[in-house]
Amino acid sequence: MKVFVIAGEPSGDRLGGALMAGLKALCPGVTFEGVGGPEMEAEGLSSLFEMSELSVMGIAEVLPRYPQLHARMRQTAARAVAARPDVIVTIDSPDFCLRVLRRVRAEAPGIRTVHYVAPTVWAWRPHRAEKMTGLVDQVLTLFPFEPPYMEAAGMRADFVGHPVVAERQAGAEAAAAFRAEHGLGAAPVVLVLPGSRRGEVARLAPIFGEALRPVLAARGGARVVVPAAAPVAGPVIEAVAGWPGEPVVLDPRDTTLAESLGEKRAAFRAADVALAASGTVSLELAAAGTPMVVAYDMAWLSRQIIKAMLRIDTVTLVNLVSETRAVPEFLGKECRPGPIGAALLDLLHHPEGQAEALRLTMERLGRGGEAPGLRAARAVLDGLKTG
Repeated sequence: MKVFVIAGEPSGDRLGGALMAGLKALCPGVTFEGVGGPEMEAEGLSSLFEMSELSVMGIAEVLPRYPQLHARMRQTAARAVAARPDVIVTIDSPDFCLRVLRRVRAEAPGIRTVHYVAPTVWAWRPHRAEKMTGLVDQVLTLFPFEPPYMEAAGMRADFVGHPVVAERQAGAEAAAAFRAEHGLGAAPVVLVLPGSRRGEVARLAPIFGEALRPVLAARGGARVVVPAAAPVAGPVIEAVAGWPGEPVVLDPRDTTLAESLGEKRAAFRAADVALAASGTVSLELAAAGTPMVVAYDMAWLSRQIIKAMLRIDTVTLVNLVSETRAVPEFLGKECRPGPIGAALLDLLHHPEGQAEALRLTMERLGRGGEAPGLRAARAVLDGLKTG
């Protein structure tokens, strides 16, 4: 069996790695081609090019890089057609992936196509589901409320759960060892995650740094830990140089994937609270039981367009899955140091307020059941059998 798989950013790489592991368990001898990052490469993928080239978000941010992205799209589609796989699995990054599938379908209409991660039609741009019809045969969804949206547009949809529920979490001993290694002692620890894309780090890091000043002033002795994503580790180190509190930056570039993940999860467990960019990281924090404040901003043009299209009152996944508004968020023009810092201070005083929302989120995403990567692999194989 041959699978062509495409991921465009770190969260997709994690999904792809888990799916590939599941396919290897269920279908020994399966081979892979496509585009991915370190977790997919660890499962046997030799990426066509660096996945980080596709990690760009926002309308204004994409435009200057469109020629390069378009060239990579053509290259990827051509290779997918030439490979003649049993199935193509595209993972998130719909603006790139669906363009690839459009070319593939025009040249090789018989290849089965699966898209992993349903578009957030429940949040904005509801017609995206219909645009997938004819390009995508099957959708694998992360959230239990998504299949009806895809099925209504004529595609098979399978809820497979979110892989975060199957990730091994650090225990109390690992958290204590992390604190000791970095000289944190018993001090309150604020985890700060300013994003995994260069544009996010450039925009959010100055705001997050200023938001920390009143927190550290009010909670003398508090420490800041910044786990950097490998593609932006250099920019993160530069960005936090002017932050208060001598932040501890976790740089994964000179360690193995297993070591860097272990240290990151130990940091999540050791932290008292977190300040994070909006995205999948909120679910990683929920899995670790770490209460959080979420903040995000983007280029002015992107902000205006998305604001006009948004259909929901929160973008934080924990809030959406738990059907609460337990996690405070500061988006767009509200993404300012003063309010963010005040929310962090309040959370340090009352961290227990988010506990039930974090637990409920993990339960609804499949914690305690079969690993989502294995469920996703079963769904892909079943789709191949039944058409």
